[in-house]
Amino acid sequence: MNLLTVLSSFGVPEWLYIVIILAVSLLVAKLIHFILETYMKKLTEKTKTDIDDKILQVLIKPIYILTLLAGLQLSLSSVSYIRGYEGIVSHIFFLLYVLIISKAVADIFKIFVFKWLSVSKRFKKTPQLINRIVSAFVYLIAILVVLDYFHISITPLIATLGIGGLAIGLALQSTLSNFFAGIYVISDKYINVGDFIEMGDISGWVEDISWRSTRIRTLGNDIYVIPNDKLANSIVKNTSEPVSSVTVAVNCGVAYGSNLEKVEKVTLKTAKQVIKTSDVADKNAEPSMFFTDFGDSNINFVVYLKAVEASKKKKLAHEFIKALNKAFEKERIEISWPVVKVYKAK
Repeated sequence: MNLLTVLSSFGVPEWLYIVIILAVSLLVAKLIHFILETYMKKLTEKTKTDIDDKILQVLIKPIYILTLLAGLQLSLSSVSYIRGYEGIVSHIFFLLYVLIISKAVADIFKIFVFKWLSVSKRFKKTPQLINRIVSAFVYLIAILVVLDYFHISITPLIATLGIGGLAIGLALQSTLSNFFAGIYVISDKYINVGDFIEMGDISGWVEDISWRSTRIRTLGNDIYVIPNDKLANSIVKNTSEPVSSVTVAVNCGVAYGSNLEKVEKVTLKTAKQVIKTSDVADKNAEPSMFFTDFGDSNINFVVYLKAVEASKKKKLAHEFIKALNKAFEKERIEISWPVVKVYKAK
């Protein structure tokens, strides 16, 4: 004797039975949600790792939905409205359960993949390509589970996919080339998401590495979309490796007749002051200066400083040039205008 039979003996209609079961399942779902949000969160926050916090956040919504679905399936399982369609209803709910659980499992796998990438390969976020590969793997297993549930043999499907895959592979050579180039870029570890790279005339941060292309955001917030195979076969300068700080070279010159010892002393003193006060300078790097050549109007020299990252090079050079010009004016060190002397023959 089930619950519907008991309620029917008291004259309770079927629609009210459905409402009661749904109400109970909603209350249970709300209670589970409250326990997870209130008590389980406090427990996970006490641990040293943030993995359990993220896993809990991923599971809260699926558990809530699964509880409601279970209540709905229970309420429909015994009513006369669907008599004769029980098998179809059962199959539909099974597909929904597999879909929701697969989504949750894929999200949990992504958490572990991101943790591994951030620790071993220093990724600031998981490339979209990796996320899609993880999702595809989980959903492929889910499809196999569904096929087994419906007693569908996968052997003919594999043969069909083999022939179809060959035709698709020939038609999508460029797309597949970009896909495998993206995997190569990620696995080779010479470019990570978040790195600042220079590729020809393009320089900027790597925003994402997807299955077909890599997105780069420039200093001007422009987005360049570069095919992965072009990126993999190009000469790329990664200014974030092995360290993020980069050298800034500032060229200058002083007039002939200047006291070079004084010039060197004032220049290095100014450089050290800029490094001390600037928020874009590498505090651990000492500036250096070298006289380079006798120019047409000046004795030229170059000053080397270090910026915290490539995107700050121009700002650091800007600050140093202003400070050096002010110091030279104060010390009466002349930077000559371009001058050409013309001698008149007698």
